[in-house]
Amino acid sequence: MTRLGYQIPNFTYPDIGPADLFDVVARQAREAEEGGFDTVLVMDHFFQLPMLGEPEAYMLECYTLLAALARETSTITLSALVTGNTYRNPAVLAKILTTLDIVSGGRAQLGIGCGWFELEHDSFGIEFGTFTERFEKLEEALQIIIGMFRGERPTLDGSHYGVSDAINEPPPVSKIPVLIGGAGERKTLRMVAQYADESNLICADDEIDRKLEALDEHCAALGRDRSEITVTKQKNACLAPTTEEAKADVFAYFERRGLPLDGMTEDEQAMWMSNFVWGDPATVGEHFASLLRPGLDGFTVNMPANGHVEGRVQLLGETLAPLVS
Repeated sequence: MTRLGYQIPNFTYPDIGPADLFDVVARQAREAEEGGFDTVLVMDHFFQLPMLGEPEAYMLECYTLLAALARETSTITLSALVTGNTYRNPAVLAKILTTLDIVSGGRAQLGIGCGWFELEHDSFGIEFGTFTERFEKLEEALQIIIGMFRGERPTLDGSHYGVSDAINEPPPVSKIPVLIGGAGERKTLRMVAQYADESNLICADDEIDRKLEALDEHCAALGRDRSEITVTKQKNACLAPTTEEAKADVFAYFERRGLPLDGMTEDEQAMWMSNFVWGDPATVGEHFASLLRPGLDGFTVNMPANGHVEGRVQLLGETLAPLVS
């Protein structure tokens, strides 16, 4: 179960072209494993997200990448954060995850959500639908996928998906955990309580307690043992051996994005830099430690500013792993 996950959210690095790209990504995964992270996660998108770059920035296909990382690592769990349910037929997705579990020796995790990035859907000709329809699709998909993981042969004549005696052989090596991403209190956390082993919260720090309370309430209503669900909080970090190096890494990142902080006021700089927990190991570790509380088991952390810099991911793992062990 994820208590400390390292997410790789971007693949556009200084002076790195397609031929060398996988080596940089694989090094991050190996550093995560060596540094004490228990899970490596990659985004399931086809275009880069608006908060991280332009649509044409590099983006690798999630499950091809995770299968490759399975051969570059030996113990770390491999997952999407999170799979866009709308992108794949759920029975096919169950086969993909099962295959990832087999090639990784039992290290696959299904991270899944309902899908939200409309531009990708429109550009690739994938039906987007309404907010309600996407949640309905996710719930039907979970019924199919979880059944196939369990060795059942699910049949479903749903509003959005239909399967008949869906066979999944060979079966997974392990019990594949299901993580549902998001923090919607009415729908998403209810589905976590009903179907998932893990929840990854994407919310402001001051909303954590309310989200945990909502999950508790859904578990109570459904008769689910809340202790069976691991909860993590997603955060962005920029850590370096010194505060000065971390600040330089953040400034360089925004410079590459066409947002030079040097030309901004202090207030404007602070606004952009507030997207990260940044600093030296003591500063970053203190911030993460302050967020831990009963019901929150750990974190998923990404490093869009400097994860590609050799040694940074391992240092982050060594800083945070003692907090959640």
